[in-house]
Amino acid sequence: MFQFSSSPVEGHMMSDPLLISSIIQYADRYHPDTEIVSRRVEGDMHRYTYRDCHKRARKMANALAALGIRPGERIGTLAWNGYRHLELYYAISGSGSVMHTINPRLHADQITYIINHAEDQYLFFDISFLSLVESVAPQCKGVKGFVMMCGRERMPTATALPNLHCYEALLEQHDDDYAWPVLNETAASSLCYTSGTTGNPKGALYSHRSTLLHSYATVQPNAFGLSSREVVMPVVPMFHVNAWGLPYSAPMAGAKLVLPGPLVDGNSLFELIEEEGVTFSAGVPTVWLGVLDHADKAGKHFTAFKRIVIGGSACPPALMKGYRERYGVEVIHAWGMTEMSPVGAVCSLHPRHAALGTEEQQQLREKQGQAVFGIKMKVAGDLGEELPWDGKTRGNLLVKGPWVIGSYFKGEGGEALQNGWFPTGDVVTIDKDGYMQITDRSKDVIKSGGEWIGSIDLENIAMAHPAVHQAACIGVYHPKWDERPLLVVEKRPGAELDKQSLLGFYEGKVARWWLPDDVVFVDALPIGATGKVLKSEIRKQFKDFKLSAEPTRNG
Repeated sequence: MFQFSSSPVEGHMMSDPLLISSIIQYADRYHPDTEIVSRRVEGDMHRYTYRDCHKRARKMANALAALGIRPGERIGTLAWNGYRHLELYYAISGSGSVMHTINPRLHADQITYIINHAEDQYLFFDISFLSLVESVAPQCKGVKGFVMMCGRERMPTATALPNLHCYEALLEQHDDDYAWPVLNETAASSLCYTSGTTGNPKGALYSHRSTLLHSYATVQPNAFGLSSREVVMPVVPMFHVNAWGLPYSAPMAGAKLVLPGPLVDGNSLFELIEEEGVTFSAGVPTVWLGVLDHADKAGKHFTAFKRIVIGGSACPPALMKGYRERYGVEVIHAWGMTEMSPVGAVCSLHPRHAALGTEEQQQLREKQGQAVFGIKMKVAGDLGEELPWDGKTRGNLLVKGPWVIGSYFKGEGGEALQNGWFPTGDVVTIDKDGYMQITDRSKDVIKSGGEWIGSIDLENIAMAHPAVHQAACIGVYHPKWDERPLLVVEKRPGAELDKQSLLGFYEGKVARWWLPDDVVFVDALPIGATGKVLKSEIRKQFKDFKLSAEPTRNG
């Protein structure tokens, strides 16, 4: 009979730290000639290899040191999916600093807040964001310098930006003799802000360890299933939760990378998929609606394309069926959050599901799927009690795992966890096999094309208008964008106000794609016992509302 001591004996294995630099080192060593293809902001195509990428990343690491950037300091980026952005992913994090990707689709005030809150020391940006950077720079006093991601020939002849550097000139000044430091694997590696809550955006600060474990998980066959035989095109932006981890997982698997740059319309993406033999891609539903519409109208077919992972918002069943039935392309539902690095669940069918009928399989595909290894899920009632996994009982989804945040950057928003679990804000069911399905959202935010829109921010602007007494903003269904904002307004007695005048009041206050798509005037908004507007009642009242205007395009 075995007897165990109260103190377990430790294993005799190495404790080699999990570091982001190890990914690009591996890709260079074992997949040196595998291509990275980028559509540049300049308009042309750029091709090189993982070995080239690693060499330039080491040069950039030397350049960062020469600029005086120290370990732990944040460096911001405003850039599309391209090879220079990929180099920064490894040069910044690998050298011990923190890669801070910034969403350029946010309003300038939010971008300014994020840069200042992160205390970014330098800001790297694509040439298409020059005017945006010039507009926010005066309010970003802590930024020591700016780096325009281009060659010397593209540098502006006149700009108000102080201490402006040229990306390629920095590389030319340094060699690639650089040894990646051996960091503590729990050291901060990258920073992403989420605007999925009311108030100011909050930062999720990832570590090298969390990023590596997330990458290991997503390459699994039941997740993204990546290998060196794949050609991977992340359409989800590299400024949106690190392109769902694909800039790490694709090199880890040795897959060819195709980076689409700023052109993500249906025609441009279809051409790139065909020209480069893309087999796998990922992005929000609105992007793939555009690609499908282009293929249908042009009468074209995919030759190598096999799989699409869709997240950010629920995938319309018609979109799934369209790709599968007309083109033989599998659409895979995935779910996650910025606070989860982001992948938490992926919907893949099991062998036993092959015996199900077509409609039963479709119903399963419409769920957000099973948790990937490393993530634990729990469904809880409002009092915190755990609810059954029966596919019917709805409750609040809580998660935990090694790539789930324990607290927000700088402690913003107070305590993030509930008894060690992170509350996602989603209302879900989970069936007996562990397939999770989101049925509602507990937060009053609107999700349009995979991007969050803060309803309270829109309400506050409306109520700043002298003719508005009360306002509530809800999301209403739209077949392309999933949701778009509807503004419901109670005017002040005797006040004169029309829709166009109120929408004009938003100009310059929010990003263009945040603008409400319609305004409805009512005699009074429903008020609850605590004096709050009852949005649940408003949603019921307008659940069948049809938008009367063409929705504002995201981007």
